[in-house]
Formats: sequence, structure tokens, C-alpha cells
Amino acid sequence: MTSTSLPDAPQLTEPLRRTPKVPAQHQAPPRARRKSARRRSQLWLVSTLVVVSLFTIAPLLAVIVLALSPEDAPTIPYAVPASLTLDNIIRIFNVGEFPLWLWNSFLYSSISVVVVLLTASMAAYALARKRFPGRNAVLWTIVATLMVPMQATLIPTFILVAGMGGVNTMWGLILPTLANAQAVFLIRQFIRDLPDELFDAARIDGAGEWRTFAGIVLPLIRPVLATLAIFVFLWHWNDLLWPLVVGQSDAARTLTVGLATLNTETVSTANIMAAALISFIPCLVIFVLLQRHIVASITSSGVKG
Repeated sequence: MTSTSLPDAPQLTEPLRRTPKVPAQHQAPPRARRKSARRRSQLWLVSTLVVVSLFTIAPLLAVIVLALSPEDAPTIPYAVPASLTLDNIIRIFNVGEFPLWLWNSFLYSSISVVVVLLTASMAAYALARKRFPGRNAVLWTIVATLMVPMQATLIPTFILVAGMGGVNTMWGLILPTLANAQAVFLIRQFIRDLPDELFDAARIDGAGEWRTFAGIVLPLIRPVLATLAIFVFLWHWNDLLWPLVVGQSDAARTLTVGLATLNTETVSTANIMAAALISFIPCLVIFVLLQRHIVASITSSGVKG
């Protein structure tokens, strides 16, 4: 047999060259495009927040301008007047029983905050860490009361308070507002997430219930207590309906009811705005003092384990 030889493969004289990809004209890199899109979204977010903040702050700025304006200044402050004065703030303390209204509101709010936080934290501790028959039924009954509006229980509550002689008294004003179901539920959720090892260690050391509650639970739930202190103070400080029903005399009125009665008297708008500005200051002070605890509460509630 004759062997046939295959032709030799042609030798490549030059290496294969890949055609380089030419980037598209006027096309930014992906990282630059993402960075530009992020900047645009941040700009839109900041612009929206600025507009919303202006709409929110505008009424407060109007109150401040009217409170510091002379009595003959226009009612609607289109512009800041040429001269600002504190005469309206000084004069309002001589109108009616304004100092007494301010003191009643302070007592109503501060006493309610202390008692609500104390009773709610004790009830929450029992519902979160103690096992007893009917515990879940008690918890859901407390939660169900959140769905009942205050207006539905206003008349029965007034009849009970009036029967005990609580009309035009400070204890009649405070007592019906001390049962706060929302505070009990929020503190109970916070205590339930505390580590079981803390309570086991306290039990091994021989700590009783009161020592465990005061030495372990209260220091650990300080953030949620501070947050609720702000909310409860604002609820009572701005409350109008119940103080209006119970406080039927000038000596038993709170600041909100007193401000509502100033509209029916011959009091200038500047003086009324000065009283409203004074009523805003305690709320601002309480928030500034306790705002760091709100951040701590939000941070700790997001960390489990």
C-alpha cells in the first residue's frame, strides 16, 4: 500500500489579533452613572424634606412673630415687623388666671407621667415575666381597650368622678387618665425581649421580685420609659376634652382650656399667640432633654439576642 502524506498545515506568519472594543461615544462608566443617579435621588429627597419642613414650621413661625409683635401689628404676619417686643408675653400673665392655668397643666402632666410609668411598668413586668392563670386574657383585654375611643367612655367616667366629688379637683382630673393601656403594652414588649439569663442570675443570688424589678428591669427599660414620658406628657399637656368637662371653674382649668376661653374675651390676638408660645416651651424642653433616649430606644429595639 502506498502511503499518502497529508499536506502540511499552513504556518501563520502573524499572530491572531483581536479587534479592540471601542467604547460607545458619550457613554459614562457604570459607576459614574450610578453615582449620578444617587446624587439626583438625594437632591429630590432633600428638596422634598425642605418643602415639607417649611409647611410644618410655618405655623410655628407665625405664632412666634405674632407673639413678639406690637398689638397694633397686622393679624396675619406677611413680614416680620420692624420692632419686636416681649410686652405681650409679660402682659399675658396678668390676663385671667393664666399663671394658675399653667401650674395646673404642669401638675396634671407631671404627676400623670410619674404614676403612669410606675404602674404601667409594674403591670408590664407581671405580664411579661410572671406566669399565672388568665395572663393572656388580661393582656388581650388591655389591648382591646385601645380600640375604645375616649368619647365613648366620657359620660360614664364623668358620672363616676362626679359621684366621688372629683369635679373641679386636681385628683378628679388626674385619676381617670392613669390607666394607660398603650404604655403597658409597649413596656411589656420591651421587657419580654430582655435576656432570661439576667432573671435567672437574680433568682440564684436570692433577689426578690421588688429587687429584680428595681435593680434589673427599670435600668434596662430606661429608653422606653423616657420615650413614653415624652408621649404621656404631651398627651396630658395638650388634652382639652377631659379637662374641659371636669374643670368647670377658673381655679381648676388647665392651660388648654384657658386658652380656649381667651377667644371669648376681649384679648388681642398678639396676647393669645403669646400664651400659645408659652404653652409650647415646656413641650420643647421635655423633648430636648429626652430625645437621646428615643434614639437609644429605637437602636436597642432593633438589636435582638
